[in-house]
Amino acid sequence: MPRPDARSAVHTADLDAPPENAYRLVADVLHWPLLFSPCIWSQVLDASPAEVVPAAEPAPTSGSAPTSEPAPTSGTAPTSGSDPEPAAETPPRPFAGLGATDERIRLWAVVGTGVRSWTSRRTLDPAALRVDFAQQEPSAPIVRMSGHWSFGTDPGTPVATHRLALHHAWATEGGQEVGDRIEAALDHNSKEEIAAVKAWAERPQAPEELIFSFSDELLVDGPVSEVYDFLYRADLWPARLPHVAALDVETAPESPAGTDVEVQTMDMKTKGADGSVHATQSVRLCFADRRIVYKQTTVPRGLLGHTGEWLFEETSAGTLVTARHQVALDPGSLEGVFGPGTTLESARRLVRDALGGNSRRTLGEARRHVESLGKAVR
Repeated sequence: MPRPDARSAVHTADLDAPPENAYRLVADVLHWPLLFSPCIWSQVLDASPAEVVPAAEPAPTSGSAPTSEPAPTSGTAPTSGSDPEPAAETPPRPFAGLGATDERIRLWAVVGTGVRSWTSRRTLDPAALRVDFAQQEPSAPIVRMSGHWSFGTDPGTPVATHRLALHHAWATEGGQEVGDRIEAALDHNSKEEIAAVKAWAERPQAPEELIFSFSDELLVDGPVSEVYDFLYRADLWPARLPHVAALDVETAPESPAGTDVEVQTMDMKTKGADGSVHATQSVRLCFADRRIVYKQTTVPRGLLGHTGEWLFEETSAGTLVTARHQVALDPGSLEGVFGPGTTLESARRLVRDALGGNSRRTLGEARRHVESLGKAVR
């Protein structure tokens, strides 16, 4: 039997920012879908503190993050007899992973031409500014994959210049052609990730100033399966949702992303309140009757990233459906999109109104559709 094709690679970049800034971006995996273009969704499955060491603190920036944000809502959903009202913005979640930690994570990402999922074990060491990782059960043709991120200064380089490095070591089965394909995909994603960490770490704004989240929820008098089906059947949205001008969707019922998920790719044109039409592309992960996770792979102007999910919960009064959004603002384009004098605070409000408005309209139409089905069989 042929031996696995073992390979390794190192991707580097000069970093004109404190290395602690870059470390924090890599340490907090829950923000990766907004930071890294290949990453669709991320989860921390479990985490345990390791030996306690001083955490890497964020370096000061030229700006300062808002000192306070509106408090979350109480979580009370509008009843099935009323349309959802805008909920309060969720306070920015501080970037986590700042203490030495051993954690197990699951990632869904675009690899080559498809979406793959894997589970990795990570060890985070903020004192050494290093993050080690190893896939636990790699999917074919990969038989092992490990590596580490490092953040520091190379001897002989200017004091203000630091080195960002991403190391990989892996092995594949299936011959050289398969190995070359995996190496090309890894090379593409690694370059994207290195560039993203560098760009975010060197921004004058802290990530917490640009990233925010919010949610809306609605109680629907109907079963989870029917509410889920309305949001899953995006191919029917142009006929069901007034703000959707056109939509093309492809569904892959089986993929390396996992046996319990369907992957959808969507091209959608959305009508704005002013009559303008905006084109976006998205990837969706559909977990039947539980959740639909999505990431816009082509975002509207004014945004660096936008991800979200639809969550479904069965209650005694019906189905509680929640629309969650996580957004990263593009500070360099805000005035060009929203007008002169636009601040981060006003941009958050405008983006929340636009994205949340579409979600609330979708929730309202879902409620009307599902509850009309119930009336028809009574």
